[in-house]
Amino acid sequence: MKQSVFQNYINGCWSSARSGKTFEDRNPADRRDLIGTFPLSDAPEIEEAAKAARQAFRDWSLVPAPQRGLILHEIGRRLAEQKEALAHLMTREMGKVLEEARGDVQEAVDMAFYAAGEGRRLFGETTPSELPNKFCMSVRRPVGVCAIITPWNFPVAVPSWKLFAALVCGNTTIFKPAEDAPATATKLVEIMLESGVPPGVINLVHGEGRTGRALVQHPFVDLVHGLLRSRAGDRRPLWKKS
Repeated sequence: MKQSVFQNYINGCWSSARSGKTFEDRNPADRRDLIGTFPLSDAPEIEEAAKAARQAFRDWSLVPAPQRGLILHEIGRRLAEQKEALAHLMTREMGKVLEEARGDVQEAVDMAFYAAGEGRRLFGETTPSELPNKFCMSVRRPVGVCAIITPWNFPVAVPSWKLFAALVCGNTTIFKPAEDAPATATKLVEIMLESGVPPGVINLVHGEGRTGRALVQHPFVDLVHGLLRSRAGDRRPLWKKS
C-alpha cells in the first residue's frame, strides 16, 4: 500500500468513484504530509457494492463455518505479523500514540483468533418434542448483507469486531470506514484479501456521511452496524435495517 491514490474495493476489483471526486487524507500532526487521496463515493458505488455482496452471499453462506474460521485464523496471523507497520500507519494517519496504536491492532489480532474459534461453535439446539412423530431442532443461519460503518478513533479494532463476527457467521459485508482513517482501513482489507476472503464477501467503499447514508438506505442491506449522527449532533447506534 505505497500508492498515494487509493480506490474502493468492490466485487474483487479496485476502482475509483464514477464521479471522479476525491478527498484528501492528511497527517493531523503535520498537515503537509499527504497520506493519499480517496474516492468520494456516492449512490452508484453503494449500488455496485450491494449487488456484489448480495450475489456473493449464497456461496459464502454455504462454506462450512469451520472453513470460514480458518480464513479468520489466517487474518489474525497476518495482522500479528504486520502489527508494527499497521500501528505506524495508524499513528501517522489519525494521531494515536504508537503504543496505543499497537494495542488497537492487537485487539484485531485477538478478535480474529476468537472469531476463528467461533467457526467451530456455531451450534444449533435440539429440544424434546411433545409429539411422538416430530423431531425439534434449530440451526443458525446468516443474516445476509451487513453494512459496517466505523469511527476513526479505533480504525482497526472496531472494524474487526464487526467484520470478523459477520464473516465467520456467513454474512457478506460492505465496509465504509471513517474518512479520517481510510488508509488504515484499506490496509486491513488488503490483509483480509491476502488471507483468502473471496471477492464480493468484503467490499470497501470510501466516502463521507452521504456515502454511509446511501449504504444504510439500500434495500439489499439486511443488517447495519455503525453510528449515525443526527442533526442535533448526537450519535445513535444503528443495529438493524427497518
